[in-house]
Amino acid sequence: MSLISDNIKYLRKKIGLTQEQFAERIGIKRSLVGAYEEGRADPRISNLINMADIFGTSVDILINKDVSRLDESELVVSKYKRGKEVLAITVDENQRENIELVPQKAAAGYLNGYADREFIQELPKFKLPMLPSNATYRAFEITGDSMLPILPGTIIIGEYIDDIRDIKNGKTYVLVTKSEGIVYKRVFNYINDNGKLFLVSDNRNYAPYQLDAEDILEVWISKAYISVQFPDANANNEVSTEQLASIVLDLQKEIVRLKEQTK
Repeated sequence: MSLISDNIKYLRKKIGLTQEQFAERIGIKRSLVGAYEEGRADPRISNLINMADIFGTSVDILINKDVSRLDESELVVSKYKRGKEVLAITVDENQRENIELVPQKAAAGYLNGYADREFIQELPKFKLPMLPSNATYRAFEITGDSMLPILPGTIIIGEYIDDIRDIKNGKTYVLVTKSEGIVYKRVFNYINDNGKLFLVSDNRNYAPYQLDAEDILEVWISKAYISVQFPDANANNEVSTEQLASIVLDLQKEIVRLKEQTK
């Protein structure tokens, strides 16, 4: 068997799951787990990410290390850290990374293909010379009016963040999520407090909401945007970071109150 096959089998037994239970946690068939452990099939990147999360380790360790020889401190890594090694990218003829564009019509497919190199290869690509070359970027076409004065159809260019704990309060991010799809919001980070992120719209007609950290697949901090429409100078939807923080605090208090009522 291959190294990764041995690692999957070893770690599955280490956490006390049967193949059936493990398959259910990942969302695949038990026979596929058997094929992975016997070296008859190679896991897709998305399945590797899920397995690494369940094991409490990283994809890099799962692929490249003999986990049976590692100390617990070497094996366990933060469940919030993805690592750039799992990110599917494309490069040009000079081995420089492209900026791949995820248009609105490809957003649903991106949720299934974000870790699939063949899918990413098919996306439109471009360059922005003014961006620093020591980071990875992706572009997303946004929908809706929740982030006015940024208009629907605007393309947000984001820089990849490999550890979601690095999210800064009040900054805008593109989040690729399991439950909400691709969203562009102003984010407040309460991961260390309760494992959640609070997402706030700049358009105050939209209520803020929370997401569990485990719901997040990718995080891209916004660095630039491209639009063929100019924001309305008379738009009055702007809200300060301090006001947004107050909204989030009020929402947290309401959640605590509701929890106490249900006890």
